[in-house]
Amino acid sequence: MSANLSANTLFSVNGVVAVITGGGSGIGLMMTKALAANGARRIYIVGRREDVLGSAAESIDPGIVIPLPGDVTCRESLLGIAKQVEAETGYINLLICNAGIMGPKPLKAAPGASPPSLSDYRAHALATSVEDFTYTYAVNTTGVYYTTLAFLALLDAGNAKSNMGADVGSQVITTSSIGGFSRLPGASFAYNSSKAAVTHMTKMLATSFVPYGIRCNVLAPGLFPSELAMGIIGALDPGKTGEMDRNIVPAGRAGTEEDVAGAVLWMASRAGSYLNGSVVVVDGGRLGMLASTY
Repeated sequence: MSANLSANTLFSVNGVVAVITGGGSGIGLMMTKALAANGARRIYIVGRREDVLGSAAESIDPGIVIPLPGDVTCRESLLGIAKQVEAETGYINLLICNAGIMGPKPLKAAPGASPPSLSDYRAHALATSVEDFTYTYAVNTTGVYYTTLAFLALLDAGNAKSNMGADVGSQVITTSSIGGFSRLPGASFAYNSSKAAVTHMTKMLATSFVPYGIRCNVLAPGLFPSELAMGIIGALDPGKTGEMDRNIVPAGRAGTEEDVAGAVLWMASRAGSYLNGSVVVVDGGRLGMLASTY
């Protein structure tokens, strides 16, 4: 059998240099662990909470995982981080735009109760300031755009380095959500619509960057243990048994770090190098149980 068809070759991320925003917790931390466990040369994790980033780096390998405090809603912060990475490595192969927030939540009825009155629903929604609503977009959508722009030169340098092989090339992976396809209010109007926006924007970036040889793809997770999703998971699994109603999640459980690892190793390696402008849904089948537009 050809060595090119072995899993060790196809799914190798050995030597990859990556930047992961929101890489110190939740799904971002799962991605960081996956790349570090499989031979990454350097992983820069970006976030606002320096203590969280530091703990993540220490728990994995501080020689590989480098914390870089920063704010994805601040262009100057992003450009400063890119300069730090450029000074250390001179290039990156992979940018994962993973930072995200939930945003203001709509008023919901308790399970089995009648919906709130229209006046209560309206009053609750209007109590949210325009600034709070649009800040969700600043992080989840606009932040992805400016993060990508900040690291374009380093991604281009990664292509010139060609350390991952000519067939792989540099790539941007955006963490979106199945919420971006759901027609239900779900987490929040701001969150779901911002994820719909960033999914489409990433497809646009994929087309725009074709002349430069930089690929862009979307990972759309379902329910995974994270700060954002714990309230939802807790409601679906109040007994903390690890099991969920298969009418809600056909897999019968929330996602695990192995599920994230499998997806990101595929997308980041030779195995996924033919992906460009693609959306990878990893949700245990949940989206198929929702009114959705996917």
